[in-house]
Amino acid sequence: MEFAVIQTGGKQYKVSEGDLISIEKIKGEYKKGDKLVFEKVLLVEDDKDTTIGTPYIKGAKVEAEIVEIGRARKVMVVKYKQKSRYLKRNGHRQPFFKVKITSIK
Repeated sequence: MEFAVIQTGGKQYKVSEGDLISIEKIKGEYKKGDKLVFEKVLLVEDDKDTTIGTPYIKGAKVEAEIVEIGRARKVMVVKYKQKSRYLKRNGHRQPFFKVKITSIK
């Protein structure tokens, strides 16, 4: 089973062909169905051998297609100090891309 480890959005993901992963939103204008290419490939493993980058593998790339663009569930942020009447509430929804891995080269 062939897989690769890619880096995007400050995180690393182990991906195989056909996988659906949720990644951090990438800057720029993207819409559903767009193709993405990840060039920061740290490791590629096929059944015969393993290639490890230092830190990245030259010429290796992982292609993906955007399946969904959305925002995660709301996370409530609360700041509170007892006995001082201090309470702040704030909500945050992190944007994400759900992508399907199409090929590992």
